[in-house]
Amino acid sequence: MIEYRNVRVALLGAGSVGSQVARLLLEQADELAGRAGAGLELVGIAVRDLDAERDVDLPKELFTTDAESLILGADIVVELIGGIEPAKTLILQALSSGADVITGNKALLASHGPELFEAAEQVGAQLYYEAAVAGAIPIIRPLRESLAGDTIVRVMGIVNGTTNFILDRMDTLGESLDDALSIATDLGYAEADPTADIEGYDAAQKAAILASLAFHTSVPLVAVHREGITGVSHEQVEAARKAGYVVKLLAICERISDDDGKLGVAARVHPALVPLGHPLAAVHGAKNAVFVEAEAAGDLMFYGAGAGGVETASAVLGDLVSAARRHVIGGPGLAESNHADLRVLPLGSVSTSYQITLDVADQPGVLATVAGILAQHGVSVETVQQTAGVTRGDEGPATATLIIGTHRARESSLAATVDALTNAAVVNSVTSVLRIEGA
Repeated sequence: MIEYRNVRVALLGAGSVGSQVARLLLEQADELAGRAGAGLELVGIAVRDLDAERDVDLPKELFTTDAESLILGADIVVELIGGIEPAKTLILQALSSGADVITGNKALLASHGPELFEAAEQVGAQLYYEAAVAGAIPIIRPLRESLAGDTIVRVMGIVNGTTNFILDRMDTLGESLDDALSIATDLGYAEADPTADIEGYDAAQKAAILASLAFHTSVPLVAVHREGITGVSHEQVEAARKAGYVVKLLAICERISDDDGKLGVAARVHPALVPLGHPLAAVHGAKNAVFVEAEAAGDLMFYGAGAGGVETASAVLGDLVSAARRHVIGGPGLAESNHADLRVLPLGSVSTSYQITLDVADQPGVLATVAGILAQHGVSVETVQQTAGVTRGDEGPATATLIIGTHRARESSLAATVDALTNAAVVNSVTSVLRIEGA
């Protein structure tokens, strides 16, 4: 029987993910040791409340409220507390002691990633974070290592399972957003306060992480344009389906050029129309998927469970095995790459296309007027659909619906076009504006 040296592992947090990590470490100790080349000894679990109910029955002697002492006796620290503090302070303490750190804390990485990576580099430690984006899906390591020799052009993904579950039910079952959200809450996909999910904050944090990694450039969270799904209506989803699209909340990170031709990066989160033939259109339920476009490798798709205790624990254990191998082999940790140092460009520099739905007066010359407004702002019309006029009796003159698909143009031009249409005399209202992605 092979005897392995032990690597001491401290676990911070025993929630749905942390408790599963602890269970798997204890139950699969021999198998994990064989993969890592070292025994993974769980030396303790730091929690706030020793008597709280856990998802898993774990040995009581492992629990402690003294996180600092636990960290100082560990070779690897797994942080699964979440939030900014005390997670940030504890991670910095672990790194300063020379321990490697594994975290799934997307909020902390998106807000303070550069500080944490610098702290790790100063002592030759390693910060692993596969579980921070898309749960069980391996996307961090492919971007960080497998595609390190390639040039990534674009990363486009469904990285929030709650919003995908809601939009999918609206599309496939015809439910309203409120009804779908209620079901998501009952099933545990949505928190009691779903703001972080449905307003796009969670996806924006993940977009900041993906953009920084894919483009070797620090992309701060404040630079990520964010829109949630609360404005998406049943009528929009139904119209999208009829037009050959499905509505998805996308995180989009891309390498683009500004008006002067200088290279930069942009990151954004918003609802978008995805053609039914695109792989992301087939992502149903609470699943996640990340679509990567690279110059040499071409198009790559990563798909799977974006959340869940056991599923996310899989990503944590993958990092843990990698960290243990590094302790066996020795040598400094892999520094985070920011060598490209590209400019982070605003949303207005992005090129995209829109589908704009207008409620207009049903009278001659309206289409020409609308087309003229688009032309004035340098936006060309690709498709036009018009409904028959509707008479509203005493409520006013007849109206019609125009659905206009545009060619690609700068976001700044498209936004100015929508503003002009809103103020046009022949336009009663701009009822829907959605970007088209993946066409």
